[in-house]
Amino acid sequence: MFGETSKQETGVSEEGLQLVVFELSGEEFGVDIMQVSEILPSPKITRIPQAPECVNGLINLRGKIVVVIDLNTRLGFSPKESDELSRIVIVEVGDTIIGMLVNSVRQVMRLPLLCIEPTPEMIKSKINSEYLNGVGKVGDRLLILLNLAKVLGEEEVDELGQLASSGEM
Repeated sequence: MFGETSKQETGVSEEGLQLVVFELSGEEFGVDIMQVSEILPSPKITRIPQAPECVNGLINLRGKIVVVIDLNTRLGFSPKESDELSRIVIVEVGDTIIGMLVNSVRQVMRLPLLCIEPTPEMIKSKINSEYLNGVGKVGDRLLILLNLAKVLGEEEVDELGQLASSGEM
C-alpha cells in the first residue's frame, strides 16, 4: 500500500499511519506526515505566465523558491479563492519541495491500519485511482488518503523543480 519505503521513512508504525488531514471541496484528505515539512498561512503568491492550470505560482520560503499548486484544480475540483483558512502544505516529493494550496488544514492524527481500506470503485471513477492510497474510516468520517508521488507524476515534479529553480523573486 505504501510502496517500497520502510516504516521509518513513512508515518506508518505498528499503531497506524500518522496523517495531516486537510479539506478540499468539502471532502477530507490525508497525506503521510513524513512528507510534510510545514504548514503555512497562504502568503502572497507570485503568478507565473503560461504556467500549467494547477500551478498558482511561486512563494519565497526563507530564501528558497517553492512552486505552489492548487490541489483543488489538480484533483479536478473547482478552484477556491484563498481566505483566512487557506493553507499551503509544504511537501517533499522525491527531491522536490512543493507547496500545495488547500482550503484548510483540519488536524494531525494517527489512523490505525485496521481503519484503512482499499479505494472503493465509486471514488476511483471521480479521481484518478492511482492518486489514492485508500480510504480511512474515523467514526462516521471518511478520509481520502493521497499518494503524493502519483498526484504529481515524476515528470511534473521535475518540471516544477525546474520552474522553481528558474523563478526570480
